Amino acid sequence: MREDLPDLDAMEAFGRRIAAQLRPGDVVALTGGLGAGKTTLARAIIAALGHDGEVPSPTFTIVETYDHLRVPLVHADFYRLEHPSEAEEIGLDDYREGAALIAEWPDHAGGFDHEPGCLAITLETVREGRQAIVKGGEAWQSRMP
Repeated sequence: MREDLPDLDAMEAFGRRIAAQLRPGDVVALTGGLGAGKTTLARAIIAALGHDGEVPSPTFTIVETYDHLRVPLVHADFYRLEHPSEAEEIGLDDYREGAALIAEWPDHAGGFDHEPGCLAITLETVREGRQAIVKGGEAWQSRMP
């Protein structure tokens, strides 16, 4: 599925649709080059889940948690990982227990496409906007945003 995201309003609406379908155990795996909009989409999802306030990029902390949302959430940016085993070292499985995960640069953590609850989104720059290429795992087939 392809989704045109010509502006910030479209990105926020897309984030709201994802948030409406998100469940504990799900992974939203965001792929795309630097500046493609991964963090912008993550912020839209987090806001739609009920977070009011700043959403810092987890580029340096790697993991930010949001336990107070409608669906508890872990927002992770794996860009700085040099090997997938480092995701285990930071205790990713512990963070994920009972929560959904938004994963930026998921390939740096070994990927999540094999999980039935993975919604893989590749963001591409198209003119002034973005385009999302969306592929849902088995658990997303009946609830694609």
